[in-house]
Parts: sequence; C-alpha cells; structure tokens
Amino acid sequence: MKKLLLPLGLLLGAAGALTAQKFDGLAETPPMGWNSWNTFEVDIHEDMIREMADILVESGMKDAGYNYIVVDDGWEALERDENGQLVPDPEKFPSGMKALADYVHSKGLKFGIHNCAGNLTCNGFPGGRGHEYEDARLYASWGVDYLKYDWCEHGTADAHETYSTMRDALYAAGRPVVFSLCEWGDSEPWKWAEDVGHLWRTTGDITDCYDCQGEYDMGWKFVLGLQVGLSSYAGPGHWNDPDMLEVGNPGLSLTDSKAHFSLWCMLAAPLMAGNDLREMTPEILQILTNKEAIAVDQDPLGKQGYLFMQHPSKQIWVKELSDGDWAICIFNDGDEPYTQRFNWAHYTFLDEDAIYTVRDLWQHEDIGRTDRKYEIRIAPHDVLMFRLSKAG
Repeated sequence: MKKLLLPLGLLLGAAGALTAQKFDGLAETPPMGWNSWNTFEVDIHEDMIREMADILVESGMKDAGYNYIVVDDGWEALERDENGQLVPDPEKFPSGMKALADYVHSKGLKFGIHNCAGNLTCNGFPGGRGHEYEDARLYASWGVDYLKYDWCEHGTADAHETYSTMRDALYAAGRPVVFSLCEWGDSEPWKWAEDVGHLWRTTGDITDCYDCQGEYDMGWKFVLGLQVGLSSYAGPGHWNDPDMLEVGNPGLSLTDSKAHFSLWCMLAAPLMAGNDLREMTPEILQILTNKEAIAVDQDPLGKQGYLFMQHPSKQIWVKELSDGDWAICIFNDGDEPYTQRFNWAHYTFLDEDAIYTVRDLWQHEDIGRTDRKYEIRIAPHDVLMFRLSKAG
C-alpha cells in the first residue's frame, strides 16, 4: 500500500484533535499577576518588563499571590520571519523572549505573552490564525506559562472553533499553559469555554474611570453590572474574566481603587494589576496586597459572588466561602454618603440558627456579631467588605 505523507502541521493538528483538551490542574484559583496593557499599551520593552518583575517581588506583591508577568500586545516585529515564525521586535526586545522568560522565572514568577486569534493583533502585529501549532511550539520553547489570546481581525471565524484550535495546539506542544480567551464576551464564552480555556473575558476593555460606557472602553462600575447572572459559570480552572485591574491608574480615586479591588475579589475575578509599579504609592500597594480581601478572591471553594440586593445608590454582593464562611460587600454606588443599618435577619443566605462573627477586611478587625444590630456610614463610591464566620 502506498504511504500517504501528511504535512507535520496536519499530523500535529490531528493529534491535538484526538486529545481535544486544555491542561488540567491550572488556575484552580483565579490567576494573579501584572499585565503591561492598561498603562503602557504597545510602548513596552524588555528593560521595563524586567523592572516590573523586580518590583513585583520586592514590593511584597509576589508574596501576596501575584505570580504572572504578562507581556501584552506590541512585543512582535511587524512581520513573521522567512520561516513563518513570530519574531520579537529587535529594538524593544533585543535579548529575545526566551531570555526574558528566563529572567522572570529566575524571580520565582511565571511568564505570560499575548497574541490574537485573528490574522492581526488589535494593533496590527502578526496574529496566530493559521499558525496555531507552530506558535504553540514556539511559546513552549520560550518557556511561556500563560497565553492571552485576543479576538481582532477574525473575520467570519467561529470563536468556539478558533479558540479550540489554539487549545489543542498548546496541548500538543506539551508545556502547561494557562489559556486566557480575550474574546470580549461576544459569543457568550461562559456557555462553551469551560473545556477550552481557563478564563474568558466577559466584556469589552476596561479603562480607568468609574462609570464611563464607551463601545470599547468601559468604567469598572459599568463592567461590574455586566457580571450579574454569570456566577454559575465560574469555578476552579474556569473563570469569568471582567478584565484587568485599573487599581492605581490616574482616572481612579483612592476610594474608587479600593472599591474596584474589593468587588473584583467578590467576583472571583483574575487579579491582573495594570498600574505602573514604579509609580505605585504606599496606599495603592496596601490595596493590592490586602491579603484578607485576596483570600476572598482566592478561596478554594471557587464560588463567584453574586448581586444579592440592589437599591438606589446601594448594591450588596455576597460570596460563599469555604468552611461555611460568607463574604459580603456593600457598595455605595451613588454620589452621596449614606448610613448602612444592619439587621442580619435580612441576609437570608446565612444559617438562621447560627451566630456569625463579622470581620471588617479593610480595618482588619472583628467589629461585631450577627446577634446585634448596628450602623456604619459609607462614603460615595466606597465599600464595606466583611467576612462572616460562625462564632464558636
């Protein structure tokens, strides 16, 4: 019988199709790290990335759980090489991505990179469409641990099919990679992406304002509202992603940053800082490294918080935690202060036969129990964030 010789890419594609799976055991809690986009966009270079890795370690952010350094769009040269391979921009990244990944790994961190499921990235650099298997092998050879995969220039491509192809390519390449689907929620990926990626974007891009509502750039309060109804789709290894953090960026006040961070923790959202760590104030560092708030985000039960109650100028978000605990975040989304009165009988998700200790996660102290009534003043755009644990 005459042998049929198939191109290597087709053979690898067939192997990937047989496995048809993402890497298990990754992102069991929402990924945490730092990403270059929100502050620098395409104005990036290897010295700056190395400096950010240094600061992530030296500032205590690594100890708080931030362990990914992700290089977003703009690292590539404008064309692939003569062999069809992606090439780092020789001026921005003269040492190459393998050397940069090695440096990040030497700091005890993990290395992430960006590309796109379309023909071009959102800023006109070479995309991955039709090159999935060769790109996946290249990323593996560089030591990539995390791939953020965008959705520009995709034409009439089907998102489920296109992202599944890259999933299979990553698996065939053999290096475990967290796969982040940056599809903007266009085709409701929460309904199909659990077996494709470890996280998926639910909205367009976030920006550093409180409640702006542009077509592509959205304030964090507006993004928060788009997460209502999605909690059942999240869990260990598969997370809704309301986009990266704008904490510490110029368009947000300190109060806005605190509330934004608190509510992303309630959402079990990936916590990808996007500020210039070189310019970070002690107050912003304190927000980003609040280990009690982070523990809510990283709780191993893996439940996403949900909107329990909403009134004019008030939202109450709750999140079930391990060991019978609950997190509660009360958000003053109005422009005037108000007094929150607590009658814990109204919180019907709590065990009615139990008394809970109430811990303030920003004051870092126990403030009472649920067998007592009290009231607290909340400033505009601010939050109260509590952890309730059964007493005794």
